[in-house]
Amino acid sequence: MEDVSSVNPNPLPLVFEQKRGRAKPPRHLADLTAEERTAAAEALGEPAFRVKQVANHYYGRLERDPANMTDLPAASRDRIVAELLPTLLNPIRTMEADKGATVKNLWKLFDGALVESVLMRYSERATICVSSQAGCGMACPFCATGQGGLQRNMSTAEIVDQVVDAAGKMARGEVAGGPGRLSNVVFMGMGEPMANYKAVIGAVRRMVAPAPDGLGMSARNITVSTVGLVPRMKQLADEGIPVTLALSLHAPDDELRNELVPINTRWSVHEAVEAAWEYAQKTKRRVSIEYAMIKDINDQAWRADLLGDVLQSYGDWGWVHVNLIPLNPTPGSMWTASRPEDEREFVRRLVAKGIPTTVRDTRGSDIDGACGQLAAVEV
Repeated sequence: MEDVSSVNPNPLPLVFEQKRGRAKPPRHLADLTAEERTAAAEALGEPAFRVKQVANHYYGRLERDPANMTDLPAASRDRIVAELLPTLLNPIRTMEADKGATVKNLWKLFDGALVESVLMRYSERATICVSSQAGCGMACPFCATGQGGLQRNMSTAEIVDQVVDAAGKMARGEVAGGPGRLSNVVFMGMGEPMANYKAVIGAVRRMVAPAPDGLGMSARNITVSTVGLVPRMKQLADEGIPVTLALSLHAPDDELRNELVPINTRWSVHEAVEAAWEYAQKTKRRVSIEYAMIKDINDQAWRADLLGDVLQSYGDWGWVHVNLIPLNPTPGSMWTASRPEDEREFVRRLVAKGIPTTVRDTRGSDIDGACGQLAAVEV
């Protein structure tokens, strides 16, 4: 693999990074910094406040339709909006579950790549699970996305637009339960977020910035997951954005994790967990350990004890929480979810060691919208 250390202070193999020479998505308002927005206005031959007006519509009112932007001059409204808010996500299919409270969208990007996002409404919150890559290069054998391989990284705006779409649907009452507010974002859709670090951090910054620069969301309600790209985990700890970090561990020992999470051959269980602990120390934010429960593979009682010992070795000041995920079925998979009694024993063993543990609600499994099921297949 090509050495990228000369252009990246925390080098990763090119298989995990955007390959050079690929056509880029059209430039969008959400891709632009404040300085770049000024330059964009000049390129349009418009005063800077025009871009601010569009930003207020997009971020503040969750509006994309130029017909509803009546504060823009009628003669140039369509041109301005077309330049600043080009269509990034073309809807292909929408599926619903849980009586309409879970909505999965299949999107086609400008180059034909397919991605999915899942909006989940609960009684106390509404969460959008966003994709950060078309496909995934991590090749975890129990994950449908990983088995499809990586097509490309998504842009900052392609990520943000998933959130704006979901927030708009909630505000307009298009999700079962009537009008409401999108409160949470989880980077647990297609892709490995840390392998598209620049775009993901750009998207997070747009989410937390107040309008007209962003959506004004709380960083504490944003979760960024990773299978353990240690240099990026360390970089995230220094960003000054207190998002929740979720480490997809899935095994407490290197022998098994090498099989379940192939990147473990580059950064071991110890290195990944230590980076997570360092993140918790620097940010004072509790880290989530994601653990897919796979029948007779990683759900043995002794592995629960080992996981507890590994996490407890860094201290018992509440730095970590374990989130057990019953394995969701994927086509052709030889693996299935753990037996209920094995799951209960796993929880009991972790709790006995003082590790806060919960079992994730498997929303959307009947529409292939649950964790590990997103494959973005157009049928």
